Amino acid sequence: MKTDDQTDASASPSRYRIEALAKGLAVMRLFDESVTSLKLREICDRTGIPMPTAFRVVATLEEDGFLERLPDGAIRPGVAVLTLGSAALRGSSIVQVSEQPLRRLAEETGETVNLGVLLGDQVLYLVRLRNSDLVTANIQVGSTLPAAYTSMGKLLLAYLDDDALRTTLSGHDFALHAGPNAVSSFEELRSHLGEIREQGYALQDQELAAGLRSVSVPLFGRDATPAAAINIAVSSTRHDVDSLRGPLRERMQATADDISKRLRAI
Repeated sequence: MKTDDQTDASASPSRYRIEALAKGLAVMRLFDESVTSLKLREICDRTGIPMPTAFRVVATLEEDGFLERLPDGAIRPGVAVLTLGSAALRGSSIVQVSEQPLRRLAEETGETVNLGVLLGDQVLYLVRLRNSDLVTANIQVGSTLPAAYTSMGKLLLAYLDDDALRTTLSGHDFALHAGPNAVSSFEELRSHLGEIREQGYALQDQELAAGLRSVSVPLFGRDATPAAAINIAVSSTRHDVDSLRGPLRERMQATADDISKRLRAI
């Protein structure tokens, strides 16, 4: 039998509702894999929130890092969203089934091993097992890097069709400071993606930062599109490109096959 309090709570489920918070969450829910950025007018049209209120909601979320504004005025999720979600992602099935095989790979190779997913035009790191001498020491679980300059990012971008690729990279500034071998245009990047998809792996040779190389392969669940990617990242003083393309990639591919088999069993 329900108590009076339980009856009241079930009869009036919205009495604890904070409307300002609800409006902020409604804005954040607009963004997903297919909607990576929106103009303020589009936010108003899709949520029904009046323009003055939407402006204040967006400004608040932007100030706290949950949204960020692109040069053309469009709005997209900010880094704070990624950080907030990293704890949940750490507990996801893909991390759970991957972590032990990746630890073995890191121990056997003595190199840094990462797992990431594509989130807009960024790669979000879900697992990072770091070698002490790696160049990018500031990257950790929950960090993001531009997909266009990373082996995992390029690999995952290679599985997008042309329209999705253009949409995903619409906010990326190819003039951003990156490594000495970084691509400088969308067309230059796209010209490499077909080969990456065909060969089944992606290399990064000092495109993200000077002195850093990596090779990445995909992880597949039950779909033809990768669920994630893993890579081995090395210092250019320790391994040349042939080493990445050969022994390190072959060892990593065996790990990827193991993880993919586990994912398909879930």
